[in-house]
Amino acid sequence: MKRLGIITKRSRTEPVEILRGLLPLFRDKGIEIFPDREAASCLGIKGYEKKEIAELSDVLMVLGGDGTMLGAARLVSGKGTPILGVNLGSLGFITEVNKDEIREMINRMLSGDYNVEERIMLSVSVNRDGLKVSDNIVLNDAVVNKGALARIIDIETYVNGLYVTTYKADGLIVSTPTGSTAYSLSAGGPILYPTLECITLTPICPHTLTNRPVVVPDSVKVSLRLKADNEDVFLTLDGQTGFSLKKDDTIDICKSPHVTKIVVPSDRDYFMLIRSKLKWGER
Repeated sequence: MKRLGIITKRSRTEPVEILRGLLPLFRDKGIEIFPDREAASCLGIKGYEKKEIAELSDVLMVLGGDGTMLGAARLVSGKGTPILGVNLGSLGFITEVNKDEIREMINRMLSGDYNVEERIMLSVSVNRDGLKVSDNIVLNDAVVNKGALARIIDIETYVNGLYVTTYKADGLIVSTPTGSTAYSLSAGGPILYPTLECITLTPICPHTLTNRPVVVPDSVKVSLRLKADNEDVFLTLDGQTGFSLKKDDTIDICKSPHVTKIVVPSDRDYFMLIRSKLKWGER
């Protein structure tokens, strides 16, 4: 690791101060850094556009929360750049390194004492009247959901062309194992080990109570067809970008050829992480 890209959570002073404290370490270790322009301007050093950072870096360090990490994952998709996530948010399921562990983790990376986990991503496209009108990639999930005042929506669901059911619900979450601890978990979905290769379908407040989450292999194509006349229905991608849907739109979701590579400590214990984040065993 000789070239380190750095992306910080916007409008927060904490990431900049942490980066300021790390500058002497980077100089001592001979690490060339490529920080984003916003952080760099606060430190009086050269900054780079995010697309440049993705091209120049051997490793990308993210100082923020899971949201910042999700944006970074999409930024480097297809480039194979490993991402080191430093948690400055709340839960931090994919930003696993705490801020007081950064120096130790950098030293461990320089000595090769770390692992890189590959997490599947999903390709999500929207087809309308025979034309592809949206094409995206996500690390966590794609969600079809209704607006605050919309009625229950009908989502006709297929797996590899085979009819599954028509969900009558507030929405449907299609998630990766990485996304299983995000919105899907809140809607009653299962926790999946993050390196599994599968896809979860989790209905949101289904009208039929026997509609439960379904886990399918990541080799399939999931197709969703919106059958409701509601005007207030959206496709939300990783909880960060949205696309307005119309009746008879078809959303095709399949495993992306790209993966997200996440740097984790070599002795990392995922179950200890889950116990800590979800407060298991506490009263």
